[in-house]
Amino acid sequence: MNIRPEIKSAFIVLIVGAALWILLTFPFRFGLDIKGGIRVTLKCQRTEGVEITDDAVRRTIEVIRNRIDQLGVTEPSIYKEGTDKIVVELPGIEDPERALEIIGQTALLEFKDETGKTILTGSALKTAKVEFDQVGQPMVRVEMNPEGAKIFADFTSKNVGKQVFILLDGKVISNPVIKEPITEGVGVITGRFTIDEAQKLAILLRAGALPVPVKVIENRTIDPTLGRDTMEAAYKAGIIGAILVIVFMILVFRFLGVVADIALLIYIVLDLAVLKLLNATLTLPGIAGIILSIGMAVDANCLIFARMREEYMQKKTPMASLDAGFRNALRAIIDSNVTTLLAALILFYFGTGPIRGFAVTLSLGVVLSMFTSIIVTRTLLENLLSLPLFKKATKLLGL
Repeated sequence: MNIRPEIKSAFIVLIVGAALWILLTFPFRFGLDIKGGIRVTLKCQRTEGVEITDDAVRRTIEVIRNRIDQLGVTEPSIYKEGTDKIVVELPGIEDPERALEIIGQTALLEFKDETGKTILTGSALKTAKVEFDQVGQPMVRVEMNPEGAKIFADFTSKNVGKQVFILLDGKVISNPVIKEPITEGVGVITGRFTIDEAQKLAILLRAGALPVPVKVIENRTIDPTLGRDTMEAAYKAGIIGAILVIVFMILVFRFLGVVADIALLIYIVLDLAVLKLLNATLTLPGIAGIILSIGMAVDANCLIFARMREEYMQKKTPMASLDAGFRNALRAIIDSNVTTLLAALILFYFGTGPIRGFAVTLSLGVVLSMFTSIIVTRTLLENLLSLPLFKKATKLLGL
């Protein structure tokens, strides 16, 4: 089904307008190499009944990673150092003290009766989230898994009127009286929390307790690994490179090159807007992925225009050359982009940290560059060829 150029043009204007709004509204997040952050070294603590094995350290790293993900930090670097140390590097952290508390706290949740007997632990929880009571006081609503719900229903049914003590790392945080049996596996934890304290507790409970306790043995701020002079040189190189590409396209393809440059600018706007919307962390490898995908976007336009020229040399009309050129170039464009996407997926699957960032920005760039090359460029050309000036002035057009 052919969609009228006017409708496609309106759609493009709409998404570009939305992308510009996102660029002006949301901030960029930068990685350790650009903005800096904090570096925390944790040491696994040997306690009674706890062995510091490779598996225990690995599971501790995964719990810490889950906690950091819920802090809103993207692209953290977490790795094992030696046999019992874990290094956590967090880019652009604004509240390092809160991050340290969440990363290092064991978060062993226990429900105990009045005799001190443990009824349930945090392993019985399914989820936890912050809610507010009737007077606006924050509390944490917990939902238990089926096994935990059954145990808690049996306990509360037999202990109506008695207290249940809720402990976090051995400290009582709430001791409500059981007013009625709790049979649905849903309850609330109150304790005169502030909103920040309630959110912190919910994060800890959702991520689970650390398999082994850890202790912060080093905490320091990391300056950007790229100095200001390096970043300024990178900006200058990017601007000079973009100008050279724009001039080259105009010299080689004339007005077709102008169309390609407009599509390229639209691609850059869309790419940066999507990265902001995804709250992605930009590192130097990630920026390299963006620049590489820009080159691929220009390459697709070069291929399309070359095909159009070939078709026009066979005495076809400009509009017929446009249709045939896009049709004949489409397979080559898809093949090259799919190959790049496969390489990016392999990098993402086997890579870590900045390597994954490069793979994500490259994949996103490839998808968006295909959209701008195939949809945006074609729509612009269809509107252009409908103008009386370009129906016969094909040399000016670049054919």
